[in-house]
Amino acid sequence: MPQDMPPVGGYGPVQYKRNLPAPGFRPTTLLLGMGAIMIFGFYKLGQGIREQNEYAREKMWSRIHLIPLLQAEEDRDLVRRHLADQAREKELRGENVKVYNSDRYVRPTFAITPSNVTK
Repeated sequence: MPQDMPPVGGYGPVQYKRNLPAPGFRPTTLLLGMGAIMIFGFYKLGQGIREQNEYAREKMWSRIHLIPLLQAEEDRDLVRRHLADQAREKELRGENVKVYNSDRYVRPTFAITPSNVTK
């Protein structure tokens, strides 16, 4: 009995590899997507920092413009206290005693504190 021989020209190729598509995106697509997301994030971060700087500038200028108003309010309060002290002194002593050697107004250098301090 003759032995079986391969056909002329040989057998066809045997497919031993699986021909499956790679799962997920290609690395280039992932890198480009992540880069775009990061660029957008940095853009929004820069916009937020600019906005915070603008708010800080606005806050500082509003405080600068309020200083004269606050100073005038404090001066009115000091004058009211000074006149009340003079009236109280005149009521108690009958005259006003000059503490300094001039009639010029001297701003008080003491702070009014509460009489009883609780902790």
